[in-house]
Amino acid sequence: MPELPSTIRSFFLEGPAGRLECLLNAGAEKATHAALVCHPHPVFGGTMHNKVAFHAMKALNGFGFPVLRFNFRGAGLSEGKHDNGEGEADDVAAAVEWLQHEFHLPVIFAGFSFGAAVGLQAVCPDERVKAVIALGLPVSATDDRDYDFHFLQHCAKPKLFISGSRDQYGSQARLQEVLEFVHEPKQLVIIEAADHFFEGRLREMREAMESWLRSTLQL
Repeated sequence: MPELPSTIRSFFLEGPAGRLECLLNAGAEKATHAALVCHPHPVFGGTMHNKVAFHAMKALNGFGFPVLRFNFRGAGLSEGKHDNGEGEADDVAAAVEWLQHEFHLPVIFAGFSFGAAVGLQAVCPDERVKAVIALGLPVSATDDRDYDFHFLQHCAKPKLFISGSRDQYGSQARLQEVLEFVHEPKQLVIIEAADHFFEGRLREMREAMESWLRSTLQL
């Protein structure tokens, strides 16, 4: 893998509801892609410092990609208020726009839980985003979160879904139902004995990401 600088840049980008707090892990000089990682539900404590989001960043950064993480509106130091996923999709679009302006590279998207559900809606129609990774897609959330994934039947980008066999917000049966109508190409990886947060199984999650990225992007 490329020799990477250890630079982490902390800054704010202008989002549709105010400034969004960001971290950028620098990439290699000849990076082939840039990457965006989105965090889980902010109402339940999710931020860009979440362990799953961090490990997703490490997997992507390991290929030399510059990787942007940010806090959704109302989370951390980001301005604005939580908007039940609607405004957050606009936050994702603003982050993709920033990456494009900064690096002029094709984008790889990875989102965890809420970040996957919201992020996929924003990036699937965006031709600048070339591949997407959904970690712990919350297909079985039972509270006020009502996610509709039918838009994925029109998403022809390469798609990787990684979930735990004990994911309390993503039962395997429901996940298989959703994947039935998801457009090809797609791949599902189930991490045995992992819960929604991949507790104790983060290395396996990262290895699944890395293997798929090598194959899909021919790295």
